[in-house]
Amino acid sequence: MLVLMSQETQLIRKQIFDELTKIVDPEIGVSIMELELIDKVDIDAGKINIDLHLTSPFCPAVFGFKIAQDVRDNIHKLRGIQDVRVNVSNHFMADAINKQVNESKPPEKP
Repeated sequence: MLVLMSQETQLIRKQIFDELTKIVDPEIGVSIMELELIDKVDIDAGKINIDLHLTSPFCPAVFGFKIAQDVRDNIHKLRGIQDVRVNVSNHFMADAINKQVNESKPPEKP
């Protein structure tokens, strides 16, 4: 089945991927997009769900928290975005990272 995206959805998707490209894994200094850590991005009327994995199941938790929080904060600042949910998978601290990041107060809009 072919799903056509509206121009608005395409624009939001481009802005999301531009923001994700700016986020760098603090341990190795490479963009999370270059590392192919983003598994899925769902856009539904201003609500964004992003699934990602870290470089290793035992990547230091502090780096996992930083990456997930940066993803949520950077995307949340975009115009037209009401909610961002991040789902980290395949990591020994995934549940704790997801809970802390998704329950944290979103950043102020610029």
